[in-house]
Amino acid sequence: MILSRILPATFAAAFVLFAASSPAAARDEEFTQNEVVVAASGFFGTTTEAVAKAVQRVFSDNGLPDAYIKGDEGSGAFVVGLRYGSGWLIRKGFDPVKVYWQGPSVGFDVGGNASKSFTLIYNLKDEDRLFQKFPGVEGTYYFIAGIGVNYLRANGITLAPMRTGVGLRAGVNAGYLTFTRKESINPF
Repeated sequence: MILSRILPATFAAAFVLFAASSPAAARDEEFTQNEVVVAASGFFGTTTEAVAKAVQRVFSDNGLPDAYIKGDEGSGAFVVGLRYGSGWLIRKGFDPVKVYWQGPSVGFDVGGNASKSFTLIYNLKDEDRLFQKFPGVEGTYYFIAGIGVNYLRANGITLAPMRTGVGLRAGVNAGYLTFTRKESINPF
């Protein structure tokens, strides 16, 4: 009698543990390509086709993201540059979190621009992991409608900022972005 109650409960518990650790459970925390295209198109105010081409490239390189940030940023450079931004960290099943980023750069770079930034995030798992420095080289791919993408990586996390905006800027630079919970004018 007791065995007939314990055995089904044991199988049910094992199934729940298996389901929670399965790739399908992980996929519930990730964003599909269609979800990202719809969110980015609405945010950028551009055609779905233009955003889809940029997103397709990032997805083919990195797979499904587990978070994204949508926000605004401004940057300027004359050999030495600065970038400042703010936005919202979006994760499935969590409330949006306000985030800020800032950072210096150096290179053969001159000009300024204001951009909307939609950053796909891979392997975040915990929002606290975002708040660190992410080095990168501004090697941007340009797509239809002027959407540029580059990659920043640190401690197993990949960021893929997609930017579109106005300004005049030309060149190549290296630098980093520091993500913080509070706004800061200190780029370091």
